[in-house]
Amino acid sequence: MQAVPGDELVAASDDTSRTRNAEILEVRGADGQPPYRVRWRDTGLMALVTPVAGSVVLASGHDGENQL
Repeated sequence: MQAVPGDELVAASDDTSRTRNAEILEVRGADGQPPYRVRWRDTGLMALVTPVAGSVVLASGHDGENQL
């Protein structure tokens, strides 16, 4: 999974079938890897996250989609 600021994270959950969307504000890992500082679309709150399997990064302004 690789991301750049401005990409969209569609985060899967380990314990529910619900997903959450977030804007990626900052990439803390090397070469676009997690963890990511995000702003959740549903609450506006910011968090540092490492996405679980099934999460997807939707590219904004460049080609591709990256799935974990």
